[in-house]
Amino acid sequence: MFNSGKTLSSKASVFFFAITVFLIVILAGLSAYAFHSFSVSTATSHVRTAAEIIRVHLTEAMISGTIDQRQQFLQRLNEVRDLRTTRVVRAPVVDEQFGKAAKGEFLPDEVEKKVLQTGQPTFMLDEANGERIFRGTIPYIATTSGTPDCLQCHLTKQGDVLGAVTMTMSITNLYHDAMLTILGLTGTVAVFMLLLFVLLGYLLRPISNTAASVEKSVRDALVGNFKSQIRKQTNDEIGQIADDMNRLLAFLDNGLTSINDRVAQLTERKPEIGENLLEATINMVSQLTQISHYKLAIEEDESKNDIYRRLLATLSEKFGVEESSIYEVLHDKNEIRSIMVNGDAETLCLWCDKRILNQPVSCRVFHTGRLVNGLIQPDICYSFRAHANKDKTEEGNPEEKEEARRHPLCFPILQSGSVGSILQLVVKESEKEKYQEALSYINAYLRETAPVLEARRLMETLHESSLKDPMTGLNNRRFLEEYVDTLIANVRRKQTTLTVMMLDLDHFKMVNDTYGHDAGDTLLKELASTIKRNVRASDITIRYGGEEFLVVLQDTSGQEAETVAENIRVAVEKMRINYGGIVLQKTISIGLADFPGDGNVFWQVVKYADMALYQAKETGRNRVIRYTRELGVELPET
Repeated sequence: MFNSGKTLSSKASVFFFAITVFLIVILAGLSAYAFHSFSVSTATSHVRTAAEIIRVHLTEAMISGTIDQRQQFLQRLNEVRDLRTTRVVRAPVVDEQFGKAAKGEFLPDEVEKKVLQTGQPTFMLDEANGERIFRGTIPYIATTSGTPDCLQCHLTKQGDVLGAVTMTMSITNLYHDAMLTILGLTGTVAVFMLLLFVLLGYLLRPISNTAASVEKSVRDALVGNFKSQIRKQTNDEIGQIADDMNRLLAFLDNGLTSINDRVAQLTERKPEIGENLLEATINMVSQLTQISHYKLAIEEDESKNDIYRRLLATLSEKFGVEESSIYEVLHDKNEIRSIMVNGDAETLCLWCDKRILNQPVSCRVFHTGRLVNGLIQPDICYSFRAHANKDKTEEGNPEEKEEARRHPLCFPILQSGSVGSILQLVVKESEKEKYQEALSYINAYLRETAPVLEARRLMETLHESSLKDPMTGLNNRRFLEEYVDTLIANVRRKQTTLTVMMLDLDHFKMVNDTYGHDAGDTLLKELASTIKRNVRASDITIRYGGEEFLVVLQDTSGQEAETVAENIRVAVEKMRINYGGIVLQKTISIGLADFPGDGNVFWQVVKYADMALYQAKETGRNRVIRYTRELGVELPET
């Protein structure tokens, strides 16, 4: 996030101001300390000098005999500017030699007593009546150096303290002068820093303005607006940054717009007004990536039902689809078949009128080939049933009725230019907006699903055609080879029997030789129809080869199977086929064998039925023969 509270310029100003104040305070503090030290040092020097002058004067007065006039001298000293008091006190050794101090002389105070005892000078600073008073007490030490010699007058030894002089002086004026000097110096520095501050502001303004523009442009870019421009204010590095940033924004704007347009074409998604271009593009690319992965997955699925399951599972995961149906259109039968309901294999027609199954034209998606969007037009399809629970529509409060209401969202899945499958999403009233937003992405998933479903349908059709005889429409021998394991497994699981019936037209070669192969083909087609009419839908009718047919009668054996075979024989005998002005009439021979009654291996039983057919041919044709052991040697069960 950007800190919009303070700009770079204001931050720099605050920082520079803080530095300026800090420097001024430090300068003022150091100056005050320096002047204080200087004042104390100067006062100390003055006191020492004055004390030395007094010592010399007292010494001269003692030699000249005018020592009794010393007070007048000390009083005149007080007339010196800023000097407040001057007093001299004698040490005990002097009192012992010359007696107690004369009238008018000072007795030592506590500070002076200490100085007389230690022989060390004392200096201190104090406040009195609003003035700063500096006091200095300096001892007089007996020494033999100099002229005259102290020991010439005083009966003492070298190093003894003879007395002390105390002087007080005002340093207020000195402090005032110092403060004026400090103020002048500080003011000069402040003016200088102010000039620097103005100069810094002038130099920082382009940087601050450029930074603010960059901040705004980046903020705009984060919400998908890359059209901001940064004004170039200088020709230096800051100006170059502005130029480069403008080029970058233009590049991103053009690139993202191009990507968004192309991705929108793939998803058929219409951009929304004011949407975040960057987020929308990222979302669309992410969806396309997921759609690509989905397509790779369904291309590896084995059957159409696997593809349907994956489609519904994906829509449930990505868009929260809960209620749905998938229908498949059977164009050759003019029917619609329910494949899945809510993800489970189901033939139930839950949300639509059942008439659509046998009357496809009543399904709006089927006859228009376009999306039926009940989110926009709730009553667009008359075959849709809008309520899941009739009780809630007949009873209950209006809110419950509204919640029970559903809206259709039906998508055609086109195959070979026509509607091959239909995806129906059933949308709750509260979820209409969510599904409307997801509409383009659902369409994208279906566009990827359609060609894969088409490929699976073509493969299944091709596979089915390879299992059918193209002339008669019956299953061929290959179908029997693929289906036989399932067939036998069902017989053993149900512990039932089946009968294998081998059929062969009598003297069929004569028809081809006499009337041609077209006549033979016509005869075979009619024979196939006759056989199918005389067996059940659950029985398996196969063109086994040439004029030979095979029928598997499920759950049938013994006399019942012979009755079916006899009915077929009689029906064929009664067939009259008009072809080119002639009437074709033929008979048929039939052989029967039971599984597992006659053999435990299916193909062994087929061979036994073929042996019975051969016996029917050998014994006069146009008859039904059941296999018995007398017809041939029992074959090995392989």
